[in-house]
Amino acid sequence: MNAKLVEDIANAVLYEGYMLYPYRQSAIKNQQRWNFGVLYPRAYCEAQTGSDAWSMQSECLVRATGSVAALTARVRFLQLVEGTGQEREASISCPDLRELASSAARRMFAFPPGCEGTIEAEAENLGHALYKLRMRVWNTASLEEPDRTNRDKALLQSLVSAHIILHTEGGEFVSLLDPPHDLCELTAQCQNVGVWPVLVGEPESRDAMLCSPIILYDYPQIAPESAGPLFDGTEIDEILTLRIMTLTEDEKLEIGQGDERTRRILERTEALPPEQLMKMHGALRGLRPANRETP
Repeated sequence: MNAKLVEDIANAVLYEGYMLYPYRQSAIKNQQRWNFGVLYPRAYCEAQTGSDAWSMQSECLVRATGSVAALTARVRFLQLVEGTGQEREASISCPDLRELASSAARRMFAFPPGCEGTIEAEAENLGHALYKLRMRVWNTASLEEPDRTNRDKALLQSLVSAHIILHTEGGEFVSLLDPPHDLCELTAQCQNVGVWPVLVGEPESRDAMLCSPIILYDYPQIAPESAGPLFDGTEIDEILTLRIMTLTEDEKLEIGQGDERTRRILERTEALPPEQLMKMHGALRGLRPANRETP
């Protein structure tokens, strides 16, 4: 597993929407936090009429390629502490998938103040060294009665931008987007709720999978022209960078007094050399020679 490639993509998911342009807390769009993959306390979800979730589930196929296939699963999320996102992680490991087929593995985790959850892994043996892996994550934090309809209070006990990184040794994950023909029916039966698993790492490698709240393609990559995170993976770096350059001095002052991560965006952009900015202007990749054969 190429750990850096996996971490780069996972961090882009973790901070997607963390703070949006113009990166000021006073901006209307930043006054009510919104992220993909938020798992609220169950009591808050049950008090709402919307689609807010307190759990997520991901299923995928993994084939043992050796005598033993081990699994490590890491759930990562942000915990909001005093308005700032703190990175949190809990992991669960199994030395042999056959163990998960006979008994699910479960781990509870907690981070003060008031953030609690559970991660569970289980497997179904499909024969021929093939397993269906099922991952679940629950927010198990409790809420006081008066706070059950208060979104700001609920967010302080939520798992924000929650996702799972899976890694296997002695096994290979199966793509749900482009499965082998003989596994299409089995992959179609995988039930994913709130997240979607994609292969990550070096192209063609199959030892790592990211269960992401954002629908991605297999082997997503950060563009090499990107100078750093802008917390909006669906935007074009050049556009956001140019817009940051148009901020007024008062707006820059507010950013400088706010969140450390957005302050670094401003500092990095102001120090950006012209040649780096030009690299963002456009790049062509994946071109193939045209078929010049005539009928």
